Amino acid sequence: MDSRERVRLALSHQEPDRVPFDLGGTGLTTLHLIAYRKLRQALGLPPVEARVLAMAEQLACVDEDVADRLQTDFRLILPGLPSGFQYIFRDEGAYKAYTDEWGIGWRKPKDGGLYYDMYIHPLADKAWDEFSSFPFPDPVDEHRFAPLRAQAEAIAAQGKAAVLAGPCAGIVEVYAWLRGYEGFYTDLALNPSAVAGMLDRLVEWKCAYWERALREVGDLVDVVIEADDLAGQQGPLLSPQTYRRWIKPRHQRLFSFIKAQAPVRVFFHSCGAVRRLIPDFIEAGIDILNPVQISAAGMVLKELKQEFGQSLVFWGGGVDTQGVLVHGTPEQVRDDVRRNIEALAPGGGFVFAAVHDIQADAPPENVIAMWEAWQEFGVYQAH
Repeated sequence: MDSRERVRLALSHQEPDRVPFDLGGTGLTTLHLIAYRKLRQALGLPPVEARVLAMAEQLACVDEDVADRLQTDFRLILPGLPSGFQYIFRDEGAYKAYTDEWGIGWRKPKDGGLYYDMYIHPLADKAWDEFSSFPFPDPVDEHRFAPLRAQAEAIAAQGKAAVLAGPCAGIVEVYAWLRGYEGFYTDLALNPSAVAGMLDRLVEWKCAYWERALREVGDLVDVVIEADDLAGQQGPLLSPQTYRRWIKPRHQRLFSFIKAQAPVRVFFHSCGAVRRLIPDFIEAGIDILNPVQISAAGMVLKELKQEFGQSLVFWGGGVDTQGVLVHGTPEQVRDDVRRNIEALAPGGGFVFAAVHDIQADAPPENVIAMWEAWQEFGVYQAH
């Protein structure tokens, strides 16, 4: 059984020969550049100039030698940068900074900085009546799509499952980044119709991208990625009622549009304690939930599997990256992986991945212990 066959069984809630394994198959299941360099060294692989998958988070593209060594089942298809845009870095004293294609400014401390943080929100000082005229980048710039077909065909030739990335963060996230988080939550309270108007614009923008991208490679893609971080450590960042009123209908429209273009599964990333929102996510049309943040309130794996396992694929939840992976021993990592696989693997519907991206301070021996434990415990006994 090749990777694509294995993944298709798992995504159909059937048990393949083993639980599919993902490290680097999405921008939400990879490693920080520092952790990636350490992992390569620990695996005895030669040093390389790591390719940056996500600039702000400083995440690495996993190279083929690592992916082959770790028997990963997924490969990521990345759109190109639009014409006329490139990362231009500025020196701002103690910071290194850049502006993205949306006009959002990001900066990273030169001394010990690990990530770029937002500090310029182009809608922060705009009146609500200016939102409709704020210029968006071109969603169907040909440079976004030029590399897609070659990537998809190479993945198919390897027998791997293909995951297609989107062009930006989720509709709520992009609005919040443009406006600033304080402005976003204030807008929701004072003028939710203005928020809805911008979210509608963003849905239309994304639909234009997905229509063009899936026309190009929809026949070779298994999974597409969407995301909106809607919860924190203890619970949702907004009430379920607010989500249902203003965001869920727009998610539903976006996800149904995507599925109408090609026979793909919608992978939806939302960090934190999302349990109260999961029934709404399912109704909105997601097929896959990531990252399954087991350290957040209410995210008890056996309960999640029992309650939602018939409707959702859980992609993540493999190891606790906040605690065990960083601070535990390899044996503690092994125990955590075993418990999580035992909870999520029965009946299929599970892809093993760490909870979100592996951060810079994760010891490489723990990452290897995670992988070894998946090898040991991720086999379905019937096979």
